[in-house]
Amino acid sequence: MPDAHPVVVFDAFGTLFDVHSAVARNAATIGPASVHLSEIWRAKQLEYTWTLSLMGRWEPFWRLTERALDQALARSPEVDPIVRDTLLASYRALDAYGEVPRTLARLRARGARTAILSNGDEGMLADAVASAGIGDDLDAVLSVDRVRVFKTDPRTYALVEAELGCAREDVLFVSSNRWDVAGAVAYGFAAAWVNRSGAPDEYADLAPQATIADLDALP
Repeated sequence: MPDAHPVVVFDAFGTLFDVHSAVARNAATIGPASVHLSEIWRAKQLEYTWTLSLMGRWEPFWRLTERALDQALARSPEVDPIVRDTLLASYRALDAYGEVPRTLARLRARGARTAILSNGDEGMLADAVASAGIGDDLDAVLSVDRVRVFKTDPRTYALVEAELGCAREDVLFVSSNRWDVAGAVAYGFAAAWVNRSGAPDEYADLAPQATIADLDALP
């Protein structure tokens, strides 16, 4: 279990918000291909962030989300593309994991400062936070828009210190994405990996301080 830190910073998509909930809530319309469609959508969304960053190029995360869905639909010809607009609207209001509100409230009650650091653009994050009703329990919502590069570039993690005025050693970074945890550890943050699916570990030389099944395990 990670030590209590005065600043706890969360990744957003996949950590606080279920990225597969947009497709799941429309599964009856999409049909048997819904799980596969969602997996491609997420994989392509992330792939585009990494390739653009390596090329020194930038596009807002929402545009990449649209492009990734278009690719997922192109690879799923059995799915009627009419669902595109519905899925995009659903992505603006993803389901928060059940323990998120109580975890944020508990951290705030013990005096911790809480924030989001996300690849998501500011509009996406504002919509997700509002939909989940968690804005009052966050001190900051930080988008990589400010540095125009995606995680795991060190400039993204540096936003936490710059915006919150804290020391690196004060921060516990929490993410469900193992690559994101590795990036945070490489930067110098303590990190907790939220391994909801029981996936095997990787990046052994950039280990988290703790691996937890859900956010209830945070101190």
